Amino acid sequence: MTNSTQIVTPDLCDAHPEVAVLDPLFVNFGGLEAFYGPIRTIKCFEDNSMVKQAVAEPGNGAVLVVDAGGSHRCAMLGDMLAEQAVANGWAAVVMYGCVRDVDILAALPIGVQALGSHPRKSEKRGEGQRDIDVTFAGVTLQPGQWLYADNNGIIVAAHKLPLP
Repeated sequence: MTNSTQIVTPDLCDAHPEVAVLDPLFVNFGGLEAFYGPIRTIKCFEDNSMVKQAVAEPGNGAVLVVDAGGSHRCAMLGDMLAEQAVANGWAAVVMYGCVRDVDILAALPIGVQALGSHPRKSEKRGEGQRDIDVTFAGVTLQPGQWLYADNNGIIVAAHKLPLP
């Protein structure tokens, strides 16, 4: 399931000035340039074991928000995990870190925003935390909040916003 209703974050910001706006650090890598959904979180550093675990579970249209510590030393998501996320109904992944296999990511029907790309894979030590508050890009993101993203940026709302 993908959330394909056309969203425009500037319009949402105008209509809902209470939303939080993430610092403009992210680049669109996925096949969906605009996406939204309820937030589910992971906090990990250079170990994507929890990301692999999450995308293997039903996403139900949620956005997986990964606080990877802003690392630029390895990729935390690649083509195989992104394909699994698509198959399991995730709307998107927002990665405060890097991704790889970017040409394949761009062809998949999923939103992916990240800090950059890196060819090296991450470690697999089974470390990390899920479903906790994470803070990066000037915003604290909480499970259950709603995230909206497009080429203009990423915003977070306390609840689902009405769309046009």
